[in-house]
Amino acid sequence: MTLRQSLVWAVAATVLVVAAGASMTLGAVHVPLHDVLRALTGGAPAGPLKEIVLDLRLPRTVDAVLVGAALGTAGALLQGALANPLASPDVIGVTGGASFGAMLVLLAFPSAIALLPVGALVFGSLAAALVFAIAWSGPNAGSVARLILAGIAISALFTAGMTSLMTAFPDRVQSAVFWLAGGLSSDGWAQMNVIWPYLAAGFALALALTRPLDRLALGDDVAASLGTRPRLIRLGAAVAAALLAASAAALAGVLTFLGLVIPHVVRLAGGSASHRFVVPASALCGAALLLVGDTLARVVLAPRELPVGPLMVVLGVPLFLWLLRRAT
Repeated sequence: MTLRQSLVWAVAATVLVVAAGASMTLGAVHVPLHDVLRALTGGAPAGPLKEIVLDLRLPRTVDAVLVGAALGTAGALLQGALANPLASPDVIGVTGGASFGAMLVLLAFPSAIALLPVGALVFGSLAAALVFAIAWSGPNAGSVARLILAGIAISALFTAGMTSLMTAFPDRVQSAVFWLAGGLSSDGWAQMNVIWPYLAAGFALALALTRPLDRLALGDDVAASLGTRPRLIRLGAAVAAALLAASAAALAGVLTFLGLVIPHVVRLAGGSASHRFVVPASALCGAALLLVGDTLARVVLAPRELPVGPLMVVLGVPLFLWLLRRAT
């Protein structure tokens, strides 16, 4: 590992730790750090502060870390597998499908609001499955161009469905605005209990693909001569990205920025395109950046919360442009 790569790891880890402390202490109710530590270690007496720490802020902090890591990893996988720096979870239709699933619950079945994460996960996964089925059938099955074009078509289909839902239920659209803008909620561990198996499967598959993706970067012919099956690797990367992005959307709504920009930031800052560095570093940086954004969204206008999606763009774009300027 080079000095630049070590510095990326050190800075991202430091930001993550500081942001986690801020996330646990700051908010509408300030909880001193020593009380947070007592609650986490089981030494705090029963009471409102302990409930705030363990039942509200700890689950939200964990959600922010996992969602940020999932989106950063998904973007790194897709950009590597498709050899396209503009690739993100939108490319394989996950964002469009998850948005439709969430809107379906929010607008058509508001009494079943507890099923929102399930709807987002199911339809996000369905969209990705349709893209895979189209891309891996017919002439040139499994090609990058076929996968991207199938993703564009399926995303457009689900976006049209979501627009139709919003037109059919205009009086309920306001309830869906916060989800569309992207944001985490403080509702304990209920959503994570449903989503964690899919996150675990996605992260495990991503780690297994880091070495094959490095071989794929040498070109399909070279990768095949080294015993790697390019189409199978691309399919595996797309499946892992779909699991991670759909799970993230189910927990935090539509956050389209992280999956696109975080891998760029990691490659530019670390000076390396090796997926053994980019994939885990993207997970760490994505977790740190989203946790910072979510904490700011909670405290800037406390007790009122801002959606974290626009705030992430405000935070991330200047950093990305600065690094891009230095690289060019």
